[in-house]
Amino acid sequence: MTESTAFSPFGVPKFEMPKFEVPNVEVPAAFRDFAEKGIAQAKGNYEKLKTAAEEAGDLLEDTYSTASKGMSEYGLKVIELSRANANAAFDFATELFGVKSLSEAIELTTSHTRKQFEALTAQGKELTSIAQKVVTDTTEPIKGSVAKAFNNAPFSKAA
Repeated sequence: MTESTAFSPFGVPKFEMPKFEVPNVEVPAAFRDFAEKGIAQAKGNYEKLKTAAEEAGDLLEDTYSTASKGMSEYGLKVIELSRANANAAFDFATELFGVKSLSEAIELTTSHTRKQFEALTAQGKELTSIAQKVVTDTTEPIKGSVAKAFNNAPFSKAA
């Protein structure tokens, strides 16, 4: 190698790209117009998609908040009902210790079982109602937003 050869920091000779002149070519006006229209359309579609993405982000945030509040309400109701059921069980046990005969114990057990069955049925209906409300409150905005997004999407309209 000669003294005039340059080396990279790693000791490898530097490679220089040969210099080529780019010819000055005139682009036809029709092609320029086509390219400009394509760029304008791409910018418009980008703006629509950007807006849709922002709306989707807001929708997800609102949906999460709604679902979270609904599930908190549901969880609190489950705790409340569990507490009521536990109190009923303790009351039953207390009453059962005070019975004086087998027939009284059977009558008390039958009465308690009937009351608990009715209570559990009502509690199930109440929890189902809360769950349906949570699902409806959570999914309705999503359904509306998805329908709006598909109606406004650039690909959904005939060109």
